[in-house]
Amino acid sequence: MRRFGIDALTALRLTEDDLPVAESHQLVAPNVLRSQVLSHLYRAVRAGELPRDDARTRLDRLASLRVRLLGDRVSRAVAWKIAEELDWDDTTTAEYVAVAQLQADAFITLDADLARRVEGIVPIAPFEALRAP
Repeated sequence: MRRFGIDALTALRLTEDDLPVAESHQLVAPNVLRSQVLSHLYRAVRAGELPRDDARTRLDRLASLRVRLLGDRVSRAVAWKIAEELDWDDTTTAEYVAVAQLQADAFITLDADLARRVEGIVPIAPFEALRAP
């Protein structure tokens, strides 16, 4: 079994394409994942980029996605430390990195800039690794 930390963009991609994750993999993310995906889909509907029914379908897919959501004291403290070390203005993204660092074998993000910024802090895996056994 491999554990992957995923971010909101990765979750959105999984719900967009309704892609199955290999049974042998476990996904982890911070508690904020569902709220960020919800907000992203809501903004897309308001901007006319996504039909409302499609957004609802993707939210249903998110609800059925097997992802362990974490928000414990240790992960919050590590997120704070990562945000300080990287001089970020906010800790939200650092929460994803912290959960991946503490609970996963690798972090999957579709944000190439984020992947570059956290190189050396957490191992990065490609999106395709979610499907490989």
